[in-house]
Amino acid sequence: MAFKKSLMSDINVTPFVDVMLVLLIIFMVTAPMMTHGLNVRLPKATARSLPQKSIPINVIIDAKGHIYLNGVMVDINLLQQKLIQMRSQIKQPRVLLRADRAIAYGLVAKVISAIKRAGIEKLGLVTQLPVKR
Repeated sequence: MAFKKSLMSDINVTPFVDVMLVLLIIFMVTAPMMTHGLNVRLPKATARSLPQKSIPINVIIDAKGHIYLNGVMVDINLLQQKLIQMRSQIKQPRVLLRADRAIAYGLVAKVISAIKRAGIEKLGLVTQLPVKR
């Protein structure tokens, strides 16, 4: 009796599903780490964070005194102009200011003044909770 072997034409999707699940896990683990683009050493404070209702506008001042608006470097005059444009697009914009603790207080005051001159009333200063020992 002779058996005739035929070719199997079905696609085995198990390896494909395994690879996709591994990629999904990798992206789920690494995604939260990708949200911080700049290394800023924040001052420490004991106040709790306020509840977030909408996505805020992020203004960051790094240790070298560079100002970033939502991750894009701007100078102080352009910061005010961009915030005025954003204020016209967002109903009640909120700005979160992250300033490195090594910079001069005068620069922080100038940035806060530019934010206020742009007509934004809701301004939050982001700090870091102190480590309990």
